[in-house]
Amino acid sequence: MRKSLSSLAPFLLIAFTLTACGGGSSIAEESFIEGSGAVTNINLEDRKAAPALSGMTLTGKTFIFNPGQVAVVNVWASWCSPCRAEIPTLIELAKQYPNVQFMGILTRDNPVNAEALARRLNIPYPTFIDDALLLGFKSTLPANAIPSTVLIDKNGNVAARISGEVTLTSLSKIIRKLEAE
Repeated sequence: MRKSLSSLAPFLLIAFTLTACGGGSSIAEESFIEGSGAVTNINLEDRKAAPALSGMTLTGKTFIFNPGQVAVVNVWASWCSPCRAEIPTLIELAKQYPNVQFMGILTRDNPVNAEALARRLNIPYPTFIDDALLLGFKSTLPANAIPSTVLIDKNGNVAARISGEVTLTSLSKIIRKLEAE
């Protein structure tokens, strides 16, 4: 028995070394909940005020959202695959709807990594780096998955949420509905 264990020692050492590397995943990646893309709409008469959205952005500037226009608030992280996958859709829609204020809220992420991704993809809208802003949505439609996208109507009220990756069709449909109100 002793001889067979000693002959396995080099293999066990190699296996331990390889698994100890962990493949580069982080705790944040392992603990996020991916949404299904489900859309939740709130009837006009049941909507509640969105929280005040202001603060430091990835570019180091302060941004203050002033209600009065439809807004799209995307909650994301640079390490989140579905978040990265939906960014081109959000960029395209931001271009298609210039009267809609697009914003991001970075969550559980390193702002340096997120800023590099935002710069590389040329994200045209501000992203807040303080995810404490998410607490303001707890009485309406909290961001319960990553990514989550919350839509705010022209009156500054939370109108809808997409829990998971957005599609051009799903988000466009909600934006058009809110713009027509």
